[in-house]
Amino acid sequence: MAVIGIGTDLCSIDRWQAMCERRPAVVERILTPAERDLSPSSQAARWAAKEALAKALGAPAGMAWSDCEIVRDELGAPHFELQGTVQARADELGITHIHLSISHDGGMATALVVCEAR
Repeated sequence: MAVIGIGTDLCSIDRWQAMCERRPAVVERILTPAERDLSPSSQAARWAAKEALAKALGAPAGMAWSDCEIVRDELGAPHFELQGTVQARADELGITHIHLSISHDGGMATALVVCEAR
C-alpha cells in the first residue's frame, strides 16, 4: 500500500457549539442526519474528521461535506462511508483504504486521516 494523503484537524468543542447556534444551516450542510443526533463533542470530532479527510484528498473545491459520513463498525471503530463528490475524488486518486482516528477530550476534538492506494 502507498500513502496518497495524510490530513489532521483540531476543533474546539465550544467553538463548534457556538457556530451551531449561530448558523444551524451550516450544520445541516456539514453533518448527515445521523451525525446531527450525536453529542456536541462527537459532532465536533466528525467535523474535524471531515476536514482531515479533505486535506488528505488535496482539499479540492466542490466536495460536499454530506457526501461522507463517519460511522462505527461492530467494535466501535470509526470509519468513513463515502458517496458522491467525496467518493469521486477518492476514486480519482486511486484510494482503496482510509484510516481514521478521532478523539475528543479537554474541550477539543481531533482527527487523523491516512489515505492509501494499492
